[in-house]
Amino acid sequence: MDEPKRLTRAEVAHVAVLARLDLSEEELDLYTEQLAQVLDHAADVASLDLAGVAPTAHALAVTNVLRPDEPTPGVDREEVLAQAPSVEDHRFRVPRILGEAP
Repeated sequence: MDEPKRLTRAEVAHVAVLARLDLSEEELDLYTEQLAQVLDHAADVASLDLAGVAPTAHALAVTNVLRPDEPTPGVDREEVLAQAPSVEDHRFRVPRILGEAP
């Protein structure tokens, strides 16, 4: 198998111009090496034989850790309203948002 073409500094500089990035000479050298490593890794992954491997959304199986949603009796409305500081029409009365005093 042929060695894949290595990313060049000129290609990184060209992409930087397209992305409107003003990179220093040191940044060009650094990003050329880093992007080359990323592309090498992507090539390694692309070369894997994945025949028979089902596509997945997660690397590990996802399971629901929550309890079942089962209805239970609620709290008595009259008991709750009896403890409220202010009640109006069988509901909690709360201050208006725009400055009404409680």
